[in-house]
Amino acid sequence: MSNFSHLNSILLIDDDESSNFLNTIFINKLNVDIDVHSTLNGQEGLDFIMNKGDFEGDDKLATPCMIMLDINMPLMNGWQFMEKYDEIVPEEIKKDIFIVLVTISDSAEDKRKAKENPYINEYIQKPLSDIKFKKLINKHFKEVAA
Repeated sequence: MSNFSHLNSILLIDDDESSNFLNTIFINKLNVDIDVHSTLNGQEGLDFIMNKGDFEGDDKLATPCMIMLDINMPLMNGWQFMEKYDEIVPEEIKKDIFIVLVTISDSAEDKRKAKENPYINEYIQKPLSDIKFKKLINKHFKEVAA
């Protein structure tokens, strides 16, 4: 088990709104108390993490415990997000965020880059499912989905 034992919020960063909707349903099917937020590109994701921008709900949003990051998005893709994340997100925030790269890509290059990035904890092929979410959460957040 990793040192990510508590999971109370997930940020979905994917330009496909239907994927975000389905993934939210999959997470909710786990019957755990997890807040799910979604953004449509890497820049919105960074704004969310840095508490900038106009997001629904609380004035001060909690830092997500897990980020589900798509690679292929307009405006700022997953790799561009990771570059900016490395540059601007403070270390004390980064140490508490578990990042899952989610993609339809089966590219060996994408897998290699993900493995070499110190902030990417998992690489998962789309499509996601409630089973994939349950495995992921059980593997890294045992206290949540026992």
